[in-house]
Amino acid sequence: MTATQSNTQSNWLDTENRLDSGVYNKHAVVMVRAENATVWDSEGRAYIDCVGGYGVANVGHSNPDVVKAVQEQAATLMVMPQTLPNDKRAEFLEELVSVLPEGLERVFLCNSGTEAMEAAKKFAVAATGRSKFIAFKRGFSGRTLGALSLTWEPKYREPFMGVLDQNVSFVTYGNVEELRAAVDADTAAVIMEPVQGEGGVRPADVEFIRAAREITREQGALLILDEIQTGFCRTGKMFAMEHAGVVPDGVTLAKAMAGGVPIGAFAMTQDVANRMPKGGHGTTFGGNPLAMAAGIAAIRFMKRERLWEQAEEKGRYFMDRLRAIPSSKIREVRGQGLMIGVELKEKSAPYITALEHEEGVLTLQATPLVVRFLPPLTISYEQIDQVLAAFERVLTSVNPREVPAAEVREEKQTE
Repeated sequence: MTATQSNTQSNWLDTENRLDSGVYNKHAVVMVRAENATVWDSEGRAYIDCVGGYGVANVGHSNPDVVKAVQEQAATLMVMPQTLPNDKRAEFLEELVSVLPEGLERVFLCNSGTEAMEAAKKFAVAATGRSKFIAFKRGFSGRTLGALSLTWEPKYREPFMGVLDQNVSFVTYGNVEELRAAVDADTAAVIMEPVQGEGGVRPADVEFIRAAREITREQGALLILDEIQTGFCRTGKMFAMEHAGVVPDGVTLAKAMAGGVPIGAFAMTQDVANRMPKGGHGTTFGGNPLAMAAGIAAIRFMKRERLWEQAEEKGRYFMDRLRAIPSSKIREVRGQGLMIGVELKEKSAPYITALEHEEGVLTLQATPLVVRFLPPLTISYEQIDQVLAAFERVLTSVNPREVPAAEVREEKQTE
């Protein structure tokens, strides 16, 4: 590294820390380039990326198909509101509906996961005429005020309790009887993650998802599944709901849907869509041609490469070898596909820090005890082996008491 490089990185870090909002716990590194499952910082150091943009980069960073589609569309047409039909939007909608379970055939397009959740809430109220929602302990639905009302984490909720929707009941994830008791004639929707991501990478039992479908039908409420992180092959199926064979009334989508370009959607049944009045919801940028072109390329890549099969096979390989690590610090390895969490018997932050600084492996925290792995689904087996070896090394070498407090980030990521 030259003095010029060092000064440039320092300037970039200083600028971000000085001028941005201050809500993020920033790493002391500047990322400038990525390809597939590898990212490089401004000093030329390579990292194996098991963050994947918080589960966005399923098709790999700078996927050539997505890059080409974005370049071509940027030179053609980037902005067109949804009141004016567009060729790429129509093409994308056909592509998306073709991979969704039968019955989910209408789509509200937006720009992010939390926007998709906001739309889901409004469509649920319009469809049922009710205002009560059921969400889950340890669940995460977003951080805008509407979505935050469905998010369990007190750290996020408590500063805003006075303005949050209070007509939300939280029940224990996986407890059928508690859910049955909570859903009643006032319930608009049950909103559930098939795998709780930030809650510690906890897959729901398939029987619990099926019970939720039965209970909501009995009470005339909607079942809305949050597939913002689990969708688009992450769990070993195109959508996690397929593991349970359940079709909800609606599903929130985002993250990996456009290969890295911001996008979101609420997909729903015809009946739910029909009950929202014209003009009942809207968005300026949602459904823009640039995101649509990227989404078409990403979904077609997933289908051509059968990316759900890669996620299932690589995920099984990854988790089997994590379970074989002879460390008394590991309490449990759990996950689905390439959505993996390792729960430790002590705080995970020092190990996440060591993986980055000492091993060049980027990972996430999910609750204070869990190391979360969300690599691109295109990650190679060789890279998985490198991550496994690095993780085993830090489990052996790191003494949490010796890690300087300034280097340990207790951070929870936006989903």
